[in-house]
Amino acid sequence: MSPSPSSVTEVQIESHIFPPTVKPPGTAKSFFLGGAGERGLEIQGKFIKFTAIGVYLEDNVVPSLAVKWKGKSAEELNSIEFFRDIVSGPFEKFIQVTMILPLTGKQYSEKVVENCVAYWKAIGTYTDAEAKAIEKFIEVFNDETFPPGSSILFTQSPLGSLSIGFSKDGAFPETNVVIIENKQLSEAVLESIIGKHGVSPAAKQSLAARMSELLKESDENKAPKT
Repeated sequence: MSPSPSSVTEVQIESHIFPPTVKPPGTAKSFFLGGAGERGLEIQGKFIKFTAIGVYLEDNVVPSLAVKWKGKSAEELNSIEFFRDIVSGPFEKFIQVTMILPLTGKQYSEKVVENCVAYWKAIGTYTDAEAKAIEKFIEVFNDETFPPGSSILFTQSPLGSLSIGFSKDGAFPETNVVIIENKQLSEAVLESIIGKHGVSPAAKQSLAARMSELLKESDENKAPKT
């Protein structure tokens, strides 16, 4: 059962609002907001927020995850295994990374690439195909700059492609800048946000709480009326 619009709410992080549903570049499909949170660092005793991250999911995520996770609390869903099932599940995901502080494309891509390559090498899955995909990924970001309010847009297909788009004015473009065909890279972006060493604990917490409610609603809607 698809999430009803009334049960999916917007999330505000600093001055940015993630709406309940969006249509990513290059698709006519709507995705709903699974969860959102900031990425930041403790600097000299103060938590500095760099980016706001929204994780949107295709409607069929609910029946897909319900098989294993229905009835679980937000605390139970805040687990490596649950987030891994979202990253690798047979449904599309859309990730919006919006700048709170300015960032260059080079700064962003280097950090993502560093984490990906270290992880792939550790598990022995870094091949020539990944090296080529990484080159392409870096190239896309090389000349970009992202002032506050601009966004990097990723669409992750379960078939193994990663579409990348940019929004500088708050509106989504109609098409993506590039599509990279590499399953490991396509999963790595979301994995780097909500995975074991994910950079946004707040997004993980939000995703677990909101998905727990949606899975509960879906189960209640299926229950026979007495």
